[in-house]
Amino acid sequence: MKKTKNVFYFSLLFCSASVNANIDILKDCEPLADTHPSRAKNYIICLDGNITNLERTRKTWITKLRLDMNLIEQDTGNSQLLPIVERSFIRQDKYIEDSCRWRYLHQMPNATKAAIIYKKCKIRMLQRHIEDLKLPF
Repeated sequence: MKKTKNVFYFSLLFCSASVNANIDILKDCEPLADTHPSRAKNYIICLDGNITNLERTRKTWITKLRLDMNLIEQDTGNSQLLPIVERSFIRQDKYIEDSCRWRYLHQMPNATKAAIIYKKCKIRMLQRHIEDLKLPF
């Protein structure tokens, strides 16, 4: 069991290093002078790429937390942690979606501006959640 834990922690350490690198390589999307649809396309594509990168990073941290909770359950017998953590992930997803959606709707009928606001919101929320997931428990 001890050897398994050492291998597990080594893989988490490696995983953590690669996750930190993912956040550092977010593209620097150049802001737009206006929100004309034809000029906004590349900017929106850049934001989408950053969202994809952050979602991948977030999933990695969520997996790490799940594995940590499983280890704690095995060591202590406390089976209450993982269900609460899982519920928090679901609620966080809903919070991010709803928080960004109302900002999107507020910018309508300008769909381009609304999409940009939504994507920037999602980037900000994902970054915050990743920072929360990194905190020691």
